Amino acid sequence: MESIRERLSKLDWKGVEDSLWAFGYARTPAVLIPEECAHLIAMYAHDRLFRSTIHMERFRFGVGEYRYFSYPVPPIVRDLRTHAYRFLAPIANGWVKALGALGEDPSYPRNLRDFLLACRSRNQTKPTPLLLRYEAGGYNCLHQDLYGDLAFPLQLTCFLSRPDDDYGGGEFLLVEQRPRSQSRGHAVVARQGEMVIFTNSWRPVAGRGGYYKANVRHGASTVTRGTRYALGVIFHDAR
Repeated sequence: MESIRERLSKLDWKGVEDSLWAFGYARTPAVLIPEECAHLIAMYAHDRLFRSTIHMERFRFGVGEYRYFSYPVPPIVRDLRTHAYRFLAPIANGWVKALGALGEDPSYPRNLRDFLLACRSRNQTKPTPLLLRYEAGGYNCLHQDLYGDLAFPLQLTCFLSRPDDDYGGGEFLLVEQRPRSQSRGHAVVARQGEMVIFTNSWRPVAGRGGYYKANVRHGASTVTRGTRYALGVIFHDAR
């Protein structure tokens, strides 16, 4: 079996980049096989793997539950996070450069280890990869995953359940708000093992005077039946 690194290296990253620039998200072919998806779903029941469990209704985040992994995160999660970052950092730096936010020297490091050291220097030390579970009636309100001053602008969700077979509804939602304009929405249905890579808070949009920053939020529509599991991989750590 190919490693996660090998599978990620075979993705069409130019196509991913083009889609991220155009729409703020990109959907990939399956990266995880069904057995790996089932293995991750089975982890949900093991309390020792997680540092925190969030019951979404309690905080008015939606209806459902998610659990943040503790360090060390499971190898499959570690590998996805480590190797996906390597391909996404140049895209993130291109976004920052387009906006001129960091001058001519975009500062997201090339590798995840150095980026997490930068997080640590800002007292962001808690791991943010998480497993999400929605039963029938569950949904996730539109939000942004920001956990401190330092935030990587891209993240990914890997879909662990099978749409139509395991659950109905539950589309991945992305809503973009541009200044002085109506909001634009995307609804994505991804197959088991596929990833959606997306902006967690903003993306550059070309305007008459150059690029400007569009605010973006994401969530999940209501699950109409069954159970939907997903793995969220956020690259910055939390305070």
